Parts: sequence; structure tokens; C-alpha cells
Amino acid sequence: MNDKVTTYIQEKTKWTQELTLLRSVLLELPFKESIKWGAPVYVHKGKNIVGLSAFKNHFGLWFFQGVFLADKAKVLENAQEGKTQAMRQWRFYKIEDIQPELVKQYALEAIKNSEEGKELKPKRNTKPIQIPKELQIELDKNERLKEAFNAFSLSKQREYTTYISEAKREVTKLKRLEKIIPMILNGTGLHDKYKNC
Repeated sequence: MNDKVTTYIQEKTKWTQELTLLRSVLLELPFKESIKWGAPVYVHKGKNIVGLSAFKNHFGLWFFQGVFLADKAKVLENAQEGKTQAMRQWRFYKIEDIQPELVKQYALEAIKNSEEGKELKPKRNTKPIQIPKELQIELDKNERLKEAFNAFSLSKQREYTTYISEAKREVTKLKRLEKIIPMILNGTGLHDKYKNC
């Protein structure tokens, strides 16, 4: 058992009992328990298989390669239709929703699929990066910022440009810009803190 997972579950006070039950089911299976992206993840032979999550109105499991699960009980959903390719989520709203044997069946099927090499790799974004005008103005004004930004990989540059351009209001774009300038100067990617959990 991973102490960080214990802490995660204890901090989710609304769902502690429910997450503890799901965890106990998963720990009966050949998983290594870890924390990735700030949440519990269950790994088999070096592959992320299933994660635990807790939100305001529900808690659940997400299967990293859930697209390959047969889903005979029709419990899985794509949490971000059009964005998420392989991952599938199983939401629960109360402890009575959890059927330990069914959870085990899905987890074992996910392990088997992983061992058989069933994997949908994320599609790489090959579109050229479009730098929002707000960021471009700052890059043109500040040589150090420009150098730091250009030192990032294309994927990290894209994270920053998307973060600014997805904001609807100008005031939000400027707030986001203010937030990311020190991160860029520090050589920190926008999502680095989630990748190193």
C-alpha cells in the first residue's frame, strides 16, 4: 500500500469510505499502487491500467485503455467526447453503486488487454503553433522570456499557447499570461507539477 494513496483518500472526506472500498478491490489484483497526476493509479507490468478519482458530485475509476473493454454492463463513458480517445470513466454516486466483483472483472479484463498489447496511442498534434497576440507582445518585449519559451519542446509551447487562447475574455487571457510568465522564465512546463507526482 502506498502512503500517498492513503493520504489522497483521507483528504477526500466526502468519498473516503467509497474510495477505500474501491482501493481494497484493486489491491486484491496484481497491481502496483502509485500516485500520478495527483491521483491514485494502478499499474501492471509498467503500464497504467486504472486510476481512482474523486470529484464534487461523484467518484470513480478511469481505465487508461478503456476503449478496448467489452463493457457488457454498460457502465463506462467517455468523459470528454471528441477529446479523449482511449480512456473511459466509470462513475459512482454512492457506495451502493460499487459492485466489487464487477469492478474486478473490468480490471482483470483491462490487465489482459494490456498484456495482449491493446493500446491506443495518443495522436500527436502536428499543427503549427499559433502564438496568441497577448503572449507574442510579451515575447517581443522581453528577450529573456523569448529565449526561455523557445527552449521548450513544441508540446510544452503548445500547452502555454493553448492555455492563453482557450480563455474567452481578454481579462482572463491577461490573468493567465501574468501567471505563466514566471513559469516560462523558470523553465517550468505548464503541466509539469502533474507529471512528477
